[in-house]
Amino acid sequence: MGRRSKTRQLNIWMNGVLVGNWTITAQGKHEFRYDENWLAHELSRPVSLSMPLQSPDVPYKGEIVESWFDNLLPDSDAIRKRIQARFGIASSSVFDLLSEIGRDCAGAIHILPPDQKPENIHSIEGRSLSESEIANRLRAVVTSPALGHRNEDEFRISIAGAQEKTAFLLHKGKWHIPANATPSTHIFKLPLGRVGAAQMDLSASIENEWLCLQILEAFGLETAKSELMKFEDQRVLVVERFDRMLAENSKWWIRILQEDFCQITATPPGHKYEADGGPGMETIMSTLMGSLNAQEDRRKFFKAQIISWMLCAIDGHAKNFSIFIKPQGRFTLTPFYDVISAYPVLGHGKNQLAPEKAKMAMAVIAKNRHYHWDKITKRHWESTAQVCDFKYEIDALVEELVNQTPKVANEISKRLPEKFPASVSEPILKGLESACDKLF
Repeated sequence: MGRRSKTRQLNIWMNGVLVGNWTITAQGKHEFRYDENWLAHELSRPVSLSMPLQSPDVPYKGEIVESWFDNLLPDSDAIRKRIQARFGIASSSVFDLLSEIGRDCAGAIHILPPDQKPENIHSIEGRSLSESEIANRLRAVVTSPALGHRNEDEFRISIAGAQEKTAFLLHKGKWHIPANATPSTHIFKLPLGRVGAAQMDLSASIENEWLCLQILEAFGLETAKSELMKFEDQRVLVVERFDRMLAENSKWWIRILQEDFCQITATPPGHKYEADGGPGMETIMSTLMGSLNAQEDRRKFFKAQIISWMLCAIDGHAKNFSIFIKPQGRFTLTPFYDVISAYPVLGHGKNQLAPEKAKMAMAVIAKNRHYHWDKITKRHWESTAQVCDFKYEIDALVEELVNQTPKVANEISKRLPEKFPASVSEPILKGLESACDKLF
């Protein structure tokens, strides 16, 4: 196929208001410019800290634009290919994919062609689904359609991440496929199955994630609300979207602008890990200096980092931390999400992860940067706090965690659901308490 010769454009909307446009020039360059009316709007705000509000005469160009939109899509190339096949999209390029599935993205962004506008913003529209229909849609998430067979009724959504997932609207106690401008309200996450070269068994990943979020919440951190559910034979973790809010009149869903730290730092999703060039703790703690709740948000983030290490939650890369963007570019940290412990697969047997090979997504900082999970100790957190301008708070935070851990472990073990897999809960709770001993 030859190169497209014309400039292509998509419009970016936020709750029914035109924000700007994203174009690819005839030379294949990405550009984003804000709409003049958006700059004057009472709710005006940048779509990203990496692209502050500025005149449409001065568009943002190149990688900063492409990376921001790229981060709205699933990370996995295999998942992108399945989306391409499912909807018959011309290519798996960022622009082509979002031109088809960008109506319901993370945050407030609503992507449409220039000849379309969001319809019926101030109403809730959708088609209700039976349990069987939901189960069928969940089964279809992990399969590509047969040639020529596409479901035109299928909801087109873009959710970042490496995990198989889809989303639905909860309205009047029933699950729906959203229609027109109505967004989804809940994300449905499917089990990961076997992953990596070692074929580690993460078929209980949804129970694992639910438990980790419960633990973070018990430590006093705000997390995405989640619930384990089953539709016929399909087990899912249903996560309430914190980037959606029901309007005061209860007649429509407001989309809330958020972005992750790859988007904030104009980092492509392929570089989300610090070892691959992504932002680490120092960058994020520095960025949070500008938060409306700087002291509180910085403490929450650092606390979450230590708890993640205590949980052997080694996948806490830059896309797993986000901010809410408010008018004039003010911002605050979002609740925590996407936390999974490696304890259930840790070991030296077949299909296991050797403890000495477990690496954190973000390094602790001493004379050098240290990623190896099993080598991290209290002194590494103290030295990292020094680098992150957090040295006056680290002692109190560590003492707090040491005091909280036994209570948290006891509380969580008492309220586990019936038939919750012991293969998940026992190694995680035992590992949590064992890691706490290293903080003395």
